[in-house]
Amino acid sequence: MKKKIIILVVIILLVLLFPVRNQLKDGGTVEYKALVYKISKVKRLISIEEMEQEGKVKEYDQGIIIEIFGFEIYNNVK
Repeated sequence: MKKKIIILVVIILLVLLFPVRNQLKDGGTVEYKALVYKISKVKRLISIEEMEQEGKVKEYDQGIIIEIFGFEIYNNVK
């Protein structure tokens, strides 16, 4: 009985925590999604107008966004 419970708990943890990689077509963003969390490595192209408005040197935004249970925990996208 204990073995079955332990095996069931391990399977549930694997399903909740195992990420799926997703490559977006916005300039190079990669998302790692699991049921519990999402990590995005952002590299997003921006327009020349937006670049001039915000005084940016690069033609893209880059950074990391971390969400747990749908709540944004960390975001350093510039």
